[in-house]
Amino acid sequence: MALEKIIMPQLGESVTEGTISTWLVKPGDIVKKYDPLAEVQTDKVNAEIPSSFAGVVKDLVANEGDTLSVGELICYIETEESGENGAKSTVIPMNSEARTVQTKMNTLNEEQPNKYRYSPAVLKMSQDHNIDLEKINGTGKGGRITRKDLQKIIDSGSIPTAGEIVLEQAKSVVDPVAIQQTEAIAVTPTKSDAGDIEIPVSGVRKVIAANMLRSKHEIPHAWTMVEVDVTNLVAYRDSIKDEFKKKDGLSLTSFEFVVKAVATALKEYPFINSTWAGDKIIQKKDINISIAVATEDALFVPVIKNADEKSIKGIAREISELAQKARHGKLTPSDMQGGTFTVNNTGSFGSVQSMGIINYPQAAILQVESIVKRPVIMNGGMFAARDMVNLCMSLDHRVLDGLVCGRFLKRVKEVLENIAQENTSVY
Repeated sequence: MALEKIIMPQLGESVTEGTISTWLVKPGDIVKKYDPLAEVQTDKVNAEIPSSFAGVVKDLVANEGDTLSVGELICYIETEESGENGAKSTVIPMNSEARTVQTKMNTLNEEQPNKYRYSPAVLKMSQDHNIDLEKINGTGKGGRITRKDLQKIIDSGSIPTAGEIVLEQAKSVVDPVAIQQTEAIAVTPTKSDAGDIEIPVSGVRKVIAANMLRSKHEIPHAWTMVEVDVTNLVAYRDSIKDEFKKKDGLSLTSFEFVVKAVATALKEYPFINSTWAGDKIIQKKDINISIAVATEDALFVPVIKNADEKSIKGIAREISELAQKARHGKLTPSDMQGGTFTVNNTGSFGSVQSMGIINYPQAAILQVESIVKRPVIMNGGMFAARDMVNLCMSLDHRVLDGLVCGRFLKRVKEVLENIAQENTSVY
């Protein structure tokens, strides 16, 4: 018999961890390959973890409610020792040098069992700054290396050479009093007063918080806004929405027109459709628009694939289907992956101006605010009541600058202001 490990899988692009919401098996259960073992929640999707082996569930290492990084152990399954093709495992004898190394590794694993469990964020950070993780003693649980450990090293300016232990160097450079104060702040919980209501933080909310913190920590955000006159768009939409609903069974809102305009502008300004990759910028080929869908307790960001190739009706149908799947917990990893630019309909809540946090690892997010009637000076100096909307864009200043973003927003504005019944089809 052999004991096999089941680890937390990658459940979506940029997903670094997941929360075990429900175990579907218990120790002693017999499972087949691909049988579901547990339900997992992330900030992007709810999914099931399938078994990679056929065998007997031996030990559930993670508990319901535990949040684990991608690659962390969640349970053991006992299988037949022979492989799927009937081949027996072969044990290769070690020489004395290999045995010495193995002994040292076993000792280290006992003292620091999590030292070599690197989160994707730690791996990326170490690669960006050329840090050798083998030479670092982590301060996390079980010797795990945290982003805080790497940040201390980066701030100290002392990247380790052979044989050095970085943590000691970092402590010698950083003010120890400041370290103690920071650690005290990090571990001291806020106390509730009499009458306060304490609300437990769900696994999904923890992951959302971690991803938002990562985006703000790693991405230098800049922000810009344009004001758009959508009077003609609103009039056109109002004139066809009832017939559209009757014919196609879909609600038609102004948001679908904006998504189409954004996809059109991204095709003309493809550099907006990029991502930062450390030593290079990757300009994405496909235009996949992420949209924010809120449920009672979470925010999901499913993706409209190849939005530039879809009609306004096609976009409306896909938004409706994705929203329904999100609200009923039916989104799949495929629904959430591949997004290259995010459009967020903050106007649905009455917002008129906001600064969005970029959906990591994308380079920008566009907030579509509420359409409101405003007095506007028209040609000839006369005032008129017009339907106006603010488009607010947050951008990754490592990738984008004001010039290209200004031109991009100007093009989105032009497309929206020129929508009218005589020149625009929703089909």
